Amino acid sequence: MQYIVFDLELNQDIPLSKNRSRSKGKYPFEIIQIGAIKLDSNLNTIDTFNSYVKPDIYTRVSPFITKLTKITTRQLNREKLFPDVYKDFIKFIGNKKYIFCTWGMSDIVELFKSTHYYKLDTKSLSKLYINIQPYVSTYFGLSSKKLLSLQSAVESLGISIPYGFHNALYDAYYAAEIFKKVYSPSIKAKEYDPYYIKPRPIKRKEKIDYEGLINQFNKMFGRKMSKEEEEIIKLAYKMGRTGQFIK
Repeated sequence: MQYIVFDLELNQDIPLSKNRSRSKGKYPFEIIQIGAIKLDSNLNTIDTFNSYVKPDIYTRVSPFITKLTKITTRQLNREKLFPDVYKDFIKFIGNKKYIFCTWGMSDIVELFKSTHYYKLDTKSLSKLYINIQPYVSTYFGLSSKKLLSLQSAVESLGISIPYGFHNALYDAYYAAEIFKKVYSPSIKAKEYDPYYIKPRPIKRKEKIDYEGLINQFNKMFGRKMSKEEEEIIKLAYKMGRTGQFIK
């Protein structure tokens, strides 16, 4: 069994999308870099992958993303489009059985979203994955819900920092080194379902006991509220429930 530790850099620039109605909401992010580290069954690094992606959904890289990643529109315009980079990525993965490893869940979600957007074959994409991030927390005796940033995890584990962060290849490298540090046989892969939609909890329709509310005011003031006062109390209660006056 091999492990493919991968990371993505993403762009977001809704106002400049070429097809705003299609991309907005369903495809708010676009992959602009894929970096990956291939580990063998003994967690030895055996190969690396790094490729930038020419923008297609959005016309330019957001200034915020450029500042964060140092990736520019001019740089990406010389690169391949996602379908071609995806083919290279699949070739890099190879034919052996493997498990995806990620830092957080967003990268695996966006990878599958992009393949669906371009109607690409996903048969070679493993649905088995390990989200490394919560295991680092439990490694330090913390709750799995108390998540550390990639940089904090690297520093806490005493991993050397030869590269900067917010670069897909470098972040994949750090995630792989973290995985080597915290790995134990108890860490089991889960199966990702790209079609799963988390059900929204059914909100129980509430019935307000206005009679009880008015009676409470009657007790507080030691008299019966007038009809006008009752209407003011009901209105004030409704307005208060909206939360619009909370500072």
